[in-house]
This record gives sequence, structure tokens and C-alpha cells, in this order.
Amino acid sequence: MTPRLSIGWLDYAQHAGFATDPPGSGRRRTNPGSSGSCSTSAVTSGPGEAFTDLATAQAAATRWCREVAGMRMHGTPAARPLEVFTDLEAPVLLPVPAAYDVPVLRVVKVHRDHHVEIAKALYSVPTDWIGTHLTPAPTVIWWKLFHRGRLIKTHPRQPPGGRSTDPDDLPAERVGYAMRDLDRLQATAQRHGHHIGIYVQRLLDEPLPWTRMRSVYRLLGLVRRYGPGPVEDACRTALDLDVVSVAKIAAMLARGPGDHPTAAAHQRGDLGRFARDPAEFTTSLNNPRRRLTVVPDPIEEDLTP
Repeated sequence: MTPRLSIGWLDYAQHAGFATDPPGSGRRRTNPGSSGSCSTSAVTSGPGEAFTDLATAQAAATRWCREVAGMRMHGTPAARPLEVFTDLEAPVLLPVPAAYDVPVLRVVKVHRDHHVEIAKALYSVPTDWIGTHLTPAPTVIWWKLFHRGRLIKTHPRQPPGGRSTDPDDLPAERVGYAMRDLDRLQATAQRHGHHIGIYVQRLLDEPLPWTRMRSVYRLLGLVRRYGPGPVEDACRTALDLDVVSVAKIAAMLARGPGDHPTAAAHQRGDLGRFARDPAEFTTSLNNPRRRLTVVPDPIEEDLTP
């Protein structure tokens, strides 16, 4: 039976830079037989000793390996193990690898848009892997995508709602179709309103504009829901405030007409969620927006002769 290595082990092997050569099943001669040395070290390293903590035990074991076991004459190589290690093995050892982040493994599917979704973010994968299931392994700053132990793609981690798209993952004809779709969306937005067209231009103004097509579709959906007029007004206000976010447009439309902040208020710095006209808080009797009604004190009325 051929041994199968887990994704987690293969990921750590690639991180540390070593290869794994497991012994064949049922072949005793391919087994290095290291279990015997464990019992030897346990019995002879410190018979009758008691250690107060782990650090003391580790120091005693290191000293025993260097001064006792390492200096014994070994029968197979006819040499002392410590000398063999110092002269032959130590010079070819790899450096200690960096800290390893233990992955949390799961399975994701590559969709027809060349992306997989991980933690509410999208990551691109080459065309040949569409329809297959990959296993992502996270690190502090990267997502690694594996297929049966083979590393397929690496992407920097994105926050929820983010996207990482490698243009090389998309075929040339796909990019051409995407650019034609963008022209069509731009023309559709321009027909709904001048400021809606400018807003879509701002949304698509990035190196990979087809990755923002979902935002444009959402904005056109707001046009169908609220009508071109309210969306045109909301886009005009958002452009004055230099805010390019379809979520903000949706929030402005949900509050209703006449409740949109103005650019002048934004420049004054008095814009806030619960902002009110300062005149509303004036208690003067001459304020037409807030008149105070003076009610006579009943006690004073009783004392009036």
C-alpha cells in the first residue's frame, strides 16, 4: 500500500524545506528502527534522578547526549556519534525555518468566474482548475491553495469583501469579453444619468476593472428599485463628497429624499449622523422654530389678591 501524506504535513514540509520518504508497508528493512534508542536514552540518561522542572530535565538530557552517549564508540560506524555529527552532518543541515502557522484546512470549489471564496473574500485560480475542489491553508499574510497536496496558487490574505485577482489566471479572450461588458455597463449607466455614468467611471477606475462589475450591477439594481432620479441625486452628492461606495449610495437612498448630506456641510466639519440645526437648540422666545409657552405658576395665582 502506498502511504498518503496529509495536506498539513506536506505544507509544513514545504515550509521547512525537507522531503519525506516514508518506508514501504510491510518492509522491515526500510524501517530505520529508531525506537530502540528511545528506551536506551530513557533508562541510561538519568537513572534515579528527580528533576524539578522541564528546563532542568532538558539541560540534563543535552549534557548526557554530548558528554556520555555522544562520546561512546558506536559499533556500526566504528566512530563516536558526536564526532560524526560535528564533522559530516552539521555542515549540511538546513537553517532553522521561520515560525510556522498551523493551517486550518477546509475545501472550496473553483467557480466559473475563476475564483474561490474563502472567509467572504475572493481569490483567483487558473482556468484548468475550474470545477475542482481545492484545500486552502492560511498563514499570517497568505492563503495557499492545494489540490491533493500540490500547491496551486498563493494569494495575500484579503479582508471580508475583498478580492485578489491575478490577471495571468484569466484567459486572454476572457479579459476581452470582460472589457466589452464594461463598455456596455458604462453606456447603460450613462443613459440613466450623467452623474450615474461618472460614478460608474470612478468605480471602474482601477488596474483590474472587471473585478468591480458586481458593484456596478448593484448600482444599476438601485436604479431599477428607486428610479433614475433619486440615484442621480445620490450619485451627485456622493461625488461632491468624494465618496465612491455603492453601499453609501444604498444607505442614502434608504433614508429617503431630502436627507442627503451636502458638500458644504462636509467642508464645515459639522456633518454627523445625529447632526441638527443649532437653531433647534436655542431657547430664546424670539426663535420662530422653538417658541416657549409660559405657563403661570398655580401657587402664584392663588396668592394673587
